[in-house]
This record gives sequence, C-alpha cells and structure tokens, in this order.
Amino acid sequence: MTSTEDSDIPSATRNTWILIIIGIVAFIGLLQIPPIPQDPAFHLFADIRTCLGILNFGNTVSNAAFALVGAWGLWTVLGPTGQKIFQTKKESWPYIIFFIGVALVSIGSAYYHWAPNNERLFWDRLPMTVAFMGFFTAFITDRLNRPSAISWMLPTLVVLGAASLIYWSITEADGHGDLRFYGFVQFFPIILLPIVLILFPKGHYTSGLYLLWVILWYGSAMGLEQLDHWIYDLSRGAISGHTIKHLLAAVAAFVVIRMLQNVARRTADIP
Repeated sequence: MTSTEDSDIPSATRNTWILIIIGIVAFIGLLQIPPIPQDPAFHLFADIRTCLGILNFGNTVSNAAFALVGAWGLWTVLGPTGQKIFQTKKESWPYIIFFIGVALVSIGSAYYHWAPNNERLFWDRLPMTVAFMGFFTAFITDRLNRPSAISWMLPTLVVLGAASLIYWSITEADGHGDLRFYGFVQFFPIILLPIVLILFPKGHYTSGLYLLWVILWYGSAMGLEQLDHWIYDLSRGAISGHTIKHLLAAVAAFVVIRMLQNVARRTADIP
C-alpha cells in the first residue's frame, strides 16, 4: 500500500464520521418538530376530468411514464448492457430495487389518483420510498467504496423507509397523523448526497453531474406540484401541474439510466 493510500484511510474514516454526525443531528432536529398531519387539501387536484372511463384521467394515465422508465431501467441493469456496467452482481442490486420501485410507482400512483384518499396514498408513496432507498444505497456504497455494505444497507433502508409510511398510516388512522419520518426519508437523501459527493469525490458508477440533473428534475417536479391549479388555469385546462410533476419525476429517474449507460460506454472505451 502506498503512502497516499495510507493517508486516505484516516481521511475516509473522518469523512464517514462527518456523515454519521450529520445524520444524527438531522434526526434529532426532526424530533424537535411537532407531528405533521396529512393536509386534506392534498387530495384536491385541479384536473378531475374523466376520459375513456378513467377517473382523474391526466393524473392517472401520466403514471405510465414511470412504468416505461422502470422497465427501461431494469432492462439496462439486467440485460446485456448491465454486464458491461457492474463489476459484481451485488453492485447492481440497489439499481434493481430502484427501478422496480419506479415501475411500481405507476401502479401505486394510478391506484391513488383513481380515487384520492389517505388509504390509497399509502400505496402511492410506498414504491416511491423503495425507489428512494435503492437510489440512496447505490450512491452511498459506491462513494464510500463499500459494495459489501449493500447486503445489509439496502434491506435496512428499505425496511426503515416502509416503516416511516406504516407509522404515518397508523397515526393518521388514530387521528393524529405524523408525516415527519416519511418526509425525512424522502428529502434527507437529497440534502445528504451532494455532501457525500464532496467528501468522497471518487465514484465508479455514480456521477455528481448526473446527481445534479436528478435533483433539478425532481425538484422541478415537486415545485410544479405546488402550482397544480395555477398551471391548470394558465393552460386553460390542457394540463395540470400535478400531471407535469409525474412526467418530470419520470425524467429524473431516466437520468439514472443515462448515468449507467455512460458507465457502460466508459467501460467499453477501456482497452
């Protein structure tokens, strides 16, 4: 082992502890926030038109974009391209879970938008949570160069993500809903991952540029969701902000496919 590699070991350990401390401080801060119930107005979408017998047609049918991207992603990982990308099969697991989650969003979200209520919203959010955790695991294990950690980190994060939703569902049924932990699962990785890339600049499969595009597309999707009624009125009923949200969120997932395809091209260029 070279002296440079020796010097990198304490640095990596220190940076790992920085991430752990950030996570602990963020979670403690979360506990100081009062419980956050689900806003009943969340279900009042702008576009409630029925078309071809499909209720809330725009918001329901636009979920097909997730099915397309999820299937494309699974083919990229499990097909011939995937053999050029991953050094070990284990390193593909987080991406498999990510794209399975994305594909299942099309079912869960369509089910919810057909007749929006809190009970159906659980099945909309569950596959999204699975996708978030797969994506988070992929970046963390790649940047920390710990592929062996996938075996325990991936199932642990998926279970914790699902638990945050189960907790919300139980508290909602009891009349004092609490979305804090689901919000943490959804948004904390978006905040933490850029820090991870700064502390651990070397990655084999992941890219800071592609992560930036994922955040920009997903952030735009979340922003347009807040402008649902305004966009619907502005477009004179042509499309709503929430429908566009689905399409942009699917684009964010597609960026992950492009990131992996770039890895395959880079690998093919190596003699």
